[in-house]
Amino acid sequence: MAGLAPPARPARRWTPRRVVATPAALDHPHGQRIVERVRALGIEVEQLRANRLTGVRGQTDRETYARAKSTMAIVVSPPARRVLQPIAPSADWRVDLAEGCPAHCQYCYLAGSLSGPPVTRVYADLDDILAGLSGYAGRGTVTSRNARRADEGTTFEASCYTDPLALEHLTGSWRRAVQHFADWDAPVQLRWTTKYADVDTFVGLPHAGRTQVRFSVNCAPVSERFEGGTARVPDRLAALRRLALDGYPVGLTIAPIIALPDWRERYGELLDQVRAAVDGVPGLDLTAELITHRFTPGSKEVLLDWYPRTRLEMDEESRARKHGRFGAVKYVYPREQMAELRNWFTTELTARVPACRILYWT
Repeated sequence: MAGLAPPARPARRWTPRRVVATPAALDHPHGQRIVERVRALGIEVEQLRANRLTGVRGQTDRETYARAKSTMAIVVSPPARRVLQPIAPSADWRVDLAEGCPAHCQYCYLAGSLSGPPVTRVYADLDDILAGLSGYAGRGTVTSRNARRADEGTTFEASCYTDPLALEHLTGSWRRAVQHFADWDAPVQLRWTTKYADVDTFVGLPHAGRTQVRFSVNCAPVSERFEGGTARVPDRLAALRRLALDGYPVGLTIAPIIALPDWRERYGELLDQVRAAVDGVPGLDLTAELITHRFTPGSKEVLLDWYPRTRLEMDEESRARKHGRFGAVKYVYPREQMAELRNWFTTELTARVPACRILYWT
């Protein structure tokens, strides 16, 4: 197995039922490129008369959700999105190339975070977004000025509000971003996380080691029950191996960690899968981010509207109440349970995948 990538399975790709483009988006070269890519896939593009999305809301919340989740809008990014914000503990800066995700994860952390129906918006002003990044180099506080993580350089997180590999075949945005960072001769890094496995366009692409791709993975009971519309975890790990063999820094986002009755056994199986996936990769550069399940009152309300039959545990009485930024309330595992989870993951990940560096636990 050493040095060989497993044969790639046909990648799972999202096909939106409706694609719309605003007039402003079509004024940008990348907006035109997206339209051409989408039409080449046999998908019709509806050109809107105004820079406002219409026809998304249905008569019920469920109908609105279904319409929105099957719609992709080609738009110009809002001005506020082009003023970058820190995204601790992941990266120095959040850079958005899109907003919204076509997957159907029943624990979706975007629920309650974004306003309006969950339409996937892809940004036509990519060239302007990338051109504006240089002013942020060396100014971050999460990695670029952190002694423990300074080797990562100034980091730009490009998956905060979306899943790049779910959209790349439709937009080409992240390939262009990889090329931009490869040409940027500075201590910088582009990074994103994904639940998909369509990496063909990135294998063989010059990247200069300045793009890290992380794969969000979970144990089988969680991924199979709660992650609708995504790639299978074995396929994600196979994609991780392909990129690692191509010299990319890669990572694991183990999230959300859920304290199932048999969580040690189930997550042990996952870590063994990871060990097999990276076996024999020369010069492996692998990190892990460990994120436990949490929810807010707002996200719980939205998720129960979206997935009324979900079996996801969101019981406030069994959780610890925690206050985040600006007084926001979230529910996390109690202190003792959190410590037990953390100790196990830290010990077992180090033992089973010793090359893996744990970036943070939350």
